[in-house]
Amino acid sequence: MQQTYPNQGPPATSTQMHAAPSTSNQFGPPPTFSTPQVPQQQQQLSFPNQPPSGIGGVAQYPGGQPTHNAPLTSFPPGSQPSTSYPQPTLPPHYPNQSNLSGPPTMPGSQPKGLSTYPGGQPSYNAPPPSFPPGSQPPVPSTNYPQQPSPSNYPNQPNLSGSLTMPGSQSKGPSTYPGGQPSHNAPPTSFPPGSQPPPPSTSYSQQPSPPHYPNQPNLSGPSNMSGSQSNGPSAYPGGQPTHNAPPTSLPPGSQPPSSSYPQQPPPPHYPNQPNLSGPPTMPGSQSNGPSTYPGGQPTHNAPPSSFPPGSQPSTSYPQSSHYPNQPNISGPPTMSGSQLNGPGTYPGGQPPYGAPPSSFPPGNQQSTSYPQQSAPPHYPNQPNMSGPPTMPGSQLNGPNTYPGQPPSSGPMQQPYQSQRIDPDMVPNVVQVLEQSQERTQEPFITNAPGLLPPLAATDFVCQDQGSCNPRFIRSTTYAIPHATDMIKQSHIPVALAISPLANLRSDELEPPLTNFGEIGPIRCHRCKAYMCSFMQFIDGGKRFICCFCEAATDVPTEYFTHLDHSGRRMDWYQRPELCLGSYEILATKQYCKDEKWPEPPAFIFMIDVSYSSIRSGLAEYICHILKTELLNYLPKDKNAETSNVRVGFATFDKQIHFYNIKNTLGQPQMMVVSDLEDMFVPLLDGFLSSPQESRGVINSLLDQIPQTFANSQETETILAPVIQSGIQALKEANCAGKIYIFSTTLPIAVAPGKLTNRDDKKLLGTDKEKTLLAPVNNIYTKLGEECAQQGCAVDLFVFPNNYLDLATIGEVCRVSGGEIYKFNYFSIENDGERLLDELKRNFQRTTAFDALMRVRTSAGIRPIDFLGNFYMTNATEMIFGTIDSDKSVCVELKHDDKLPVESNTYIQAALLYTSISGQRRLRILTLALTVTSSYTSLYPASDLDTIMNYITKIAIRSIAVSTPKSIRDSIITQAANMLACYRKNCAQSTTAGQLILPETLKLLPVYVASLIKCDALTGTQTVTTDDRSLLMHRLMCMGIKGTFAYLYPRVFALHSLEEDNIPPPMIRCSYDRFAESGAYVIENGLVMYIWLGSQINPTFVQSLFGIQSSSHIQAEKCRIVDLDNPISKNVRTLLNIIRNERNSYMKLFVIQQRDSIEPFFKNYLIEDKGFTNGASYVDFLYHLHREIRNILQ
Repeated sequence: MQQTYPNQGPPATSTQMHAAPSTSNQFGPPPTFSTPQVPQQQQQLSFPNQPPSGIGGVAQYPGGQPTHNAPLTSFPPGSQPSTSYPQPTLPPHYPNQSNLSGPPTMPGSQPKGLSTYPGGQPSYNAPPPSFPPGSQPPVPSTNYPQQPSPSNYPNQPNLSGSLTMPGSQSKGPSTYPGGQPSHNAPPTSFPPGSQPPPPSTSYSQQPSPPHYPNQPNLSGPSNMSGSQSNGPSAYPGGQPTHNAPPTSLPPGSQPPSSSYPQQPPPPHYPNQPNLSGPPTMPGSQSNGPSTYPGGQPTHNAPPSSFPPGSQPSTSYPQSSHYPNQPNISGPPTMSGSQLNGPGTYPGGQPPYGAPPSSFPPGNQQSTSYPQQSAPPHYPNQPNMSGPPTMPGSQLNGPNTYPGQPPSSGPMQQPYQSQRIDPDMVPNVVQVLEQSQERTQEPFITNAPGLLPPLAATDFVCQDQGSCNPRFIRSTTYAIPHATDMIKQSHIPVALAISPLANLRSDELEPPLTNFGEIGPIRCHRCKAYMCSFMQFIDGGKRFICCFCEAATDVPTEYFTHLDHSGRRMDWYQRPELCLGSYEILATKQYCKDEKWPEPPAFIFMIDVSYSSIRSGLAEYICHILKTELLNYLPKDKNAETSNVRVGFATFDKQIHFYNIKNTLGQPQMMVVSDLEDMFVPLLDGFLSSPQESRGVINSLLDQIPQTFANSQETETILAPVIQSGIQALKEANCAGKIYIFSTTLPIAVAPGKLTNRDDKKLLGTDKEKTLLAPVNNIYTKLGEECAQQGCAVDLFVFPNNYLDLATIGEVCRVSGGEIYKFNYFSIENDGERLLDELKRNFQRTTAFDALMRVRTSAGIRPIDFLGNFYMTNATEMIFGTIDSDKSVCVELKHDDKLPVESNTYIQAALLYTSISGQRRLRILTLALTVTSSYTSLYPASDLDTIMNYITKIAIRSIAVSTPKSIRDSIITQAANMLACYRKNCAQSTTAGQLILPETLKLLPVYVASLIKCDALTGTQTVTTDDRSLLMHRLMCMGIKGTFAYLYPRVFALHSLEEDNIPPPMIRCSYDRFAESGAYVIENGLVMYIWLGSQINPTFVQSLFGIQSSSHIQAEKCRIVDLDNPISKNVRTLLNIIRNERNSYMKLFVIQQRDSIEPFFKNYLIEDKGFTNGASYVDFLYHLHREIRNILQ
């Protein structure tokens, strides 16, 4: 029966990279390798018998600089800041660690022409002398000797003269007697009683080395990639021949180019190329001759994959024109392939994370608690051991030298810069492996200021006072005592809070406690909840609040006597007294209108327009709801059935409501066509229990596809649909979720109507923020209404064209909902993913009608909040829903100076309705220390939390700033962090040293990845909707998710073994890939499998069930369930990855030298990437220059 209603009314060590000191130029000559004086109580890093590398003889540096083949000095054991953490043991001796090759040139210098070598040095294009067959230069080794007496350190150069104490800065390079240090000269001793700052490891580059046979000539300066030579062409005759093969470039490959701000020319050193050419500023044309004859590219040059004008303006170095190498510009194109560009999908939009391709993409209660014990040793905590040994590498690296046969091992990139050996710089994979090796015992939270293990480390936490770091992490666990320290260090003081984070199965979930009618025990002044840091006095009759230091009377019902130590007799029987996280069963005072809440409800609203019916979406959704999803409705632990009620509606230009009351034989449909004054025509029967009304629900889900099978309606609505869902929940007086399945832009005449405003030309420009900001506030207000009602909108979109997620996504952002995007949906390719995402959405821990407030000790307070929520005042965050995958950041500010050597406390309280309808409070408390010393601040810093905070700040800025200014701001903040450490913590060092604190040594690689990620680059290869989706997800992403996005994981598939899954990670660089291998890369949002050109056909057949890799299609290729070890191992690995990421992640299969391979390379963040960003090594140079500019 149908009724129509037409008109009724959301550690202490550090890493250094050295460059030679400057004399007359602010940037100085190329970085050189040296090791500065290192404090006591520190591991020693030495490079005995280190052979020289590179070409071009020994460079003579003015002022008595050390020669290239002087051995690196050993690190004496460094002294640690005064803390209470246990000292680690020295690591074993690791031999065969290679020297860092050739002298690079700092960003900004450019060769004006061929350099002239004094004393008959070889020219750029002089052929290298032959090297005896089979001979190799000697391989250096790394030695960690036992700690000697402080006054005598073996193998360290004589550094006689004044020793620069912490906080001072070297006024210049140290001068050696006689101009050169003696290899056997004893090192200087530390002044008695001196306490050096945190030690530092130096990764530095050497002056020009002597020439080795069979080694390429690298004596010239290595410039930043992407720049152009201002001088004459390096080719004989000024131009390369058209068919001359490029040096070390695969056919047709071109490294991308970009631009760094150029710097004044450095002085000329003997035996060093002339770098006197004028620098080219960003955006300017080279003054030298055109690199192509006639200033135009040759006719057969590989095409650029970027449309004209689509290149983003960046501040990275441009690659110089090397001799015997063609001029290079544009993104790399593999030989025999052609990039399709961004317009090959119907509608011109590739799916999120998908490379553009030439085909439409497919679819996608114990009463006893543990006793406290002493904390064990953990990585990244103060008083940690010395610098880790960098991975051993071959002297020659991945390059193929003249006379050598082609290698079947890891490939080299189309463009391989000869500067710092990538194996010798800090890398994520090694740091994670070392952290995992040292995190064998549980992390115990029984002392303030303990720096937890890395977020990506698999560790067990024992809650003994402070909460599990999976709930709250701080950017620093030693809070600066004053604002001035924060301003100088540029380290933000912020918290990353995931109140419902998933814990390991062997960790203690926050226990639920019930205080009865007295309600939660709180401080009468600041309203903080009882925690393990409260102190009881007067025999237990009162307690002192650790936040505001006020004394509060203990209720009679809660009173217990104290023992001889001043603790309550029931200390270990009450979770609120001995744990950092626990839950309280709330009283009616914590409920709306002091009424107990109803269990939440789920409303499913399905698009039945023409596009939804044609693609089979509507029918598939009804099918999986009937057969699968209603069986996965969430429920409390130990509950037999779910208390969740469900409701159904469909829409096109109208909204159809369905009565599924259990007393009905068949469902009833009611249509509302008056959309201006939205209402729900059903007061009884719209929401029903699936257990009671299962027969009626099944009948409805069978009839919906049949009823609208012949629909020709192409226009749809959206805002009235959301409004009707809110009204239904209001009338039922319950919280819940509204699941909306929509296919098209809402263009029908109704409230919330939108028009297509997409303009790809604006992407990457200063005007792109107009596309990424909502066009109106209609959906924002709907989100606020959702949050106040206690519900959220989860939006599943299936577009073939522009959808304006920047506008309609606001309802999800404000209410705390989620967005899922399936481009060009087809059941065959995307059906499994849709089902899996819905199951995960149902089953993850979710809080409804939630409110969170953060309280802090006196002297600091929260001032800024980042995430997806709604705020009505300056202190409380309101969530329609918040789940285990969501996280927020809270920035803290000083109101006054904090007492040094004291503690400060953080407490986050989440008030919410559980899935069973209980009103609960989750209390999370964290204790931090206070410091006035930079040498204590940096070792207590947590890089994972810092990057999560910086990422959210950057994403929020997109709608109000330009991409370039955001990237510059990120780089400036990173440079200031490291410059402050160098100025206040590092010992006397030369001006060319790049010093990285141990806890922040991965800062450059994370920043290099962030500034060129799809969310910030603004290129036309990423659609406007995909940018909006990325912004939404990054704003609510937890620390592990941010880590995965900034540094994707890579695993080798061709060598998988059943007893080693997952296998060791591989660094994100194309150099690490072998042509005969297969690899999977994932960043938490998308997943790729890469197949090398020489992959064994048997592997392909065992994995995909096809005879040849030529039959593979990027999106349509699926891993078949075959009964063989390869198929089983790969499927096991992919399932482990997806379970860890709490996302199904669409899978793409990419073959080497495919036309879409460059888009895959964009995820290899240590390389330049498709968007012409700087590589990791290049960015180190740029960051070093920024630090020197700050210090000067």
